[in-house]
Amino acid sequence: MTNLTGKQIVLGVTGGIAAYKAAELTRLLRNAGASVRVAMTRAATAFVSPLTFQALSGNPVHTELLDTEEESAMGHISLARWADLVLIAPATADFIARLRIGLGDDLLSTVCLATRASIAVAPAMNQAMWDNPATQENVRCLSDRGVRILGPAEGDQACGEVGLGRLLEPQRICDELESFFGDGALAGLSVLISAGPTREPIDPVRYISNRSSGKMGYALAEAAARAGAKVSLVTGPTALKAPRVNEVSWVESAAEMYRCIMSKVPSADIYIGAAAVADYSPETAADRKIKKDQLEMVLTLRKTQDILSAVSALPKRPFTVGFAAETDDLENYARQKLVAKSLDMVAANWVGRDEGGFENDDNALFVCWNGGDTYLPLASKKTIAEQLIHLIAERYHAQNSAKDSR
Repeated sequence: MTNLTGKQIVLGVTGGIAAYKAAELTRLLRNAGASVRVAMTRAATAFVSPLTFQALSGNPVHTELLDTEEESAMGHISLARWADLVLIAPATADFIARLRIGLGDDLLSTVCLATRASIAVAPAMNQAMWDNPATQENVRCLSDRGVRILGPAEGDQACGEVGLGRLLEPQRICDELESFFGDGALAGLSVLISAGPTREPIDPVRYISNRSSGKMGYALAEAAARAGAKVSLVTGPTALKAPRVNEVSWVESAAEMYRCIMSKVPSADIYIGAAAVADYSPETAADRKIKKDQLEMVLTLRKTQDILSAVSALPKRPFTVGFAAETDDLENYARQKLVAKSLDMVAANWVGRDEGGFENDDNALFVCWNGGDTYLPLASKKTIAEQLIHLIAERYHAQNSAKDSR
């Protein structure tokens, strides 16, 4: 059994050289327990025969909007209603543009317009086409509408160039979809999550902050919601669109985040402290802009209140998960933080490296708890978030089962 078992997936294949990978993707989706019906654009049939997908999916392949036999029963509408997910892989720059503006001039684009199911898009194109501002604007617009963007990957391309634009490997796409559907592991629970950086004011125009983008915390909020939890997100300033959760509270400083978290934590079953809260804040903040008329300026900093320690010290505390961002000795510092702050779990990641950490779309985690640990290898932050939420759910339920048996 997987999260894809029993799911009904319309796989849309568009006209790019990466269309051949969609055959392997079809096989992997079926092996994971999904039912797959393939819809191809006319250009896609020039790269791979519909008969290939029919053999792999076990279903007829849909290619024409005005197919006489299918349309007698409004085939494009029934296909749109049938789907739990519409996955476009590969998605060309042309199809992404058409999807963005809402064209319905062929079977696949019409299915996308008519479906109420979620839509996921796996781009595949030349690296210059991917970098083009028009493509980037189209992708941002689709993402803002809730379309999930899978990839692209970086590497050698069929045209001989190298860069972003390759279709994600079929197994990676399957892994992303596994996380997309979730498993209800947190159904009925209240989860409080902090995310993003804080800003500690120096004067009305200057502040101390850090490089956190909020991506990991936001991905955790979405993953927890997909796992069935009632999610409350407390976030510092980010450039991200607010995730679809029950409640989002915006704060700026560490002190504001402390007050907001402490007001909400009594009703939480689980608290995940993914925010990069400033350790120090200026002792005083000027009410007017400080002029640049001196060679030096001395700031006196005071330690901010430790939110994690405060939460874990509560008489009736939630299951408490802390994050640690480290530049060296990752495992040792994570275990020290687990003990020093009396946490239930610590998720630690490297920062200051080429992959993972602040501002990146990918991450890797070392996760430890009392009596165990594991590694979550480098993957998209959405995938890592799903894996971590699943692990948190396991440990939460195991801990509560142990309490009940006493």
